[in-house]
Amino acid sequence: MKQMRQIVFILLLGITFYLTLFSEQPFPIRVSAAAVYIVIIVSVCYVLILENRSPHKTLLWLYSILFFPVVGYVFFVYSGQLQVRGHLFESKREDNQRYLDSSIDKNTSSGWNQLTSEEQFISNRIEAESGFPISFSSEVSVLKDGDETFPAIKERLREATEYIHMEYYTFRDDQIGQEIIDILKEKAEQGLEVKVIFDAAGSIGMSGNAKRSMKKAGVDMACFHSITSGFFTQKINFRTHRKIIVVDGDTAFVGGLNIGDEYLGRHPKIGFWRDTHLKVKGESIRSLQTIFMIDWSYLKNETLGLDTYTPVQNKEEYSGGVQILGSGPDANQGMIAELYFDMIATAKHSVWIATPYFVPDKDIRTALSMAAKKGVEVKLMVPEISDGYLPKYATRSYFAQFLNKGIEIYQYQKGFMHQKIMIVDGRSASIGTANVDFRSLNLNFEVNAFLFRTSSVQSLIDNYKHDMENSHKVDAEAFQNRGIWVRTKESFARLFSPAL
Repeated sequence: MKQMRQIVFILLLGITFYLTLFSEQPFPIRVSAAAVYIVIIVSVCYVLILENRSPHKTLLWLYSILFFPVVGYVFFVYSGQLQVRGHLFESKREDNQRYLDSSIDKNTSSGWNQLTSEEQFISNRIEAESGFPISFSSEVSVLKDGDETFPAIKERLREATEYIHMEYYTFRDDQIGQEIIDILKEKAEQGLEVKVIFDAAGSIGMSGNAKRSMKKAGVDMACFHSITSGFFTQKINFRTHRKIIVVDGDTAFVGGLNIGDEYLGRHPKIGFWRDTHLKVKGESIRSLQTIFMIDWSYLKNETLGLDTYTPVQNKEEYSGGVQILGSGPDANQGMIAELYFDMIATAKHSVWIATPYFVPDKDIRTALSMAAKKGVEVKLMVPEISDGYLPKYATRSYFAQFLNKGIEIYQYQKGFMHQKIMIVDGRSASIGTANVDFRSLNLNFEVNAFLFRTSSVQSLIDNYKHDMENSHKVDAEAFQNRGIWVRTKESFARLFSPAL
């Protein structure tokens, strides 16, 4: 009902704006049209003010709606701003809770006492936000780049005997994509349950032939927020950025790599692609399976039983804890940003961040600056080679502020760096799909794994050190002397930060 009202408002705004300024209708009709236009605009602005957003955001949207007739309102509606009120995903949020209430084992492990008070605080925050408790009965292995990730994925898919569940932002039918498609088709023809969720925008390059061939073979597919229907439901701007594979309930994969040849360094312009993925065994698979089932239920209106796919088994204790977080507009808005803030704010010795897109909000910028001021070693790694003009220069627009605070900045030069990692005090880490930008922190459906004192944290540290050898450390003085044209591009790109 609310969505239909917004569409009606847009049509009324367009019609009345045209009648007022461009039509040759009699004067009384034009005055009436102008009055209707003004009433709608004033009503929208009044409601916007009542939402009590931050003053600068409220003023920004008021200016857009007032000074960009019709277009400003359309951008407001479809930019994801209405999600602040929470109505777009109300039904999905209720469905999420139903799954979480029946699926999560919250028995406390003895491993909990091995964590510091800061680590326990972060873990409790994650559980409060996502519903998933920490697991000390899970094992994760770090997979570096596509050369390690795709062979591991293909090997496990070929070994599948019961089911395969996949959810991806980008799924192409290029060389590596077709190899995986062939495995999925083969398994479906063997009688296995194969379910695939793909994002309509991220996987727009997947051909119709590939989709039809998978469906014909028996692969059950779900498209996340169709471009066409997404426009009319105002959900076009909300994408699933998740990368999840669960096989037979005993192996899962999650991390930064989508399915496409570029993730194997085959992009003609970008070349080498630096990324990180995780292979998960044990109890945390149930969390990843739950996230997939929640999204499947949302898209297909089909309820799946968690114990059917990942029954509770005897727990084997591993070193360290693993905790999964599924974030998105169906949950508390900005939860991933708050967790990143908490990790930085509670750091005692070091914070190492690697992300391809770094457009942080004010709170994260403040946390990083305060950490550096306290003597915490803060390192930021971003790619020098970028896959987009605006993200590249918007990221660089923050360099001066951080360099002045003593934060070390490294630009990865070997190729494009796409991994999303935060390592705190050399003991805990976050790795997954969420970037440090507005889209990941507010609009996308993301999934991250948080690692506490696992052996995989050391693997991430070793890889980070090796990545620094392939990076250029930004010199504060040299950066300060960059040309006016470069500064102009940075400032221009920064204006689009809320859209990146």
